[in-house]
Amino acid sequence: MTSTPSPTGPNGPGSLDPEIAARLRRSADGLVPAIAQQYDTGEVLMLGWMDDEALHRTLTTGRCTYWSRSRQEYWVKGDTTGHVQWVKSVALDCDADTVLVKVDQVGAACHTGARTCFEADVLKAVEGGAGSDAPSQDQ
Repeated sequence: MTSTPSPTGPNGPGSLDPEIAARLRRSADGLVPAIAQQYDTGEVLMLGWMDDEALHRTLTTGRCTYWSRSRQEYWVKGDTTGHVQWVKSVALDCDADTVLVKVDQVGAACHTGARTCFEADVLKAVEGGAGSDAPSQDQ
């Protein structure tokens, strides 16, 4: 049996702290994007989706829990691969519509086996690092 995400989670109201739940701005399907970032290097690892229950589990277990839109079920990062995300901090962005989870990533974050989900398809990169030939912000 699979669960469908909802603002109150599949276990009914009260799973997520009501003050946090009241602040969240969810998509029409009850989800918020959750960015996983390596806590000590700032490396962006992946993007997943959370509903209230997934966020509650992430906050209370110390492991990232996501809602799989394709499988329509919860998944705890690393349960099948051993590539665990240990939660160091969780923050909402200024609009309360995105979650930033700083983690200690064990192994690969991407389902392809890559360290991050953003390594294989770089659309643009500035040679020589940030700002080498980039126009100034006031141009």
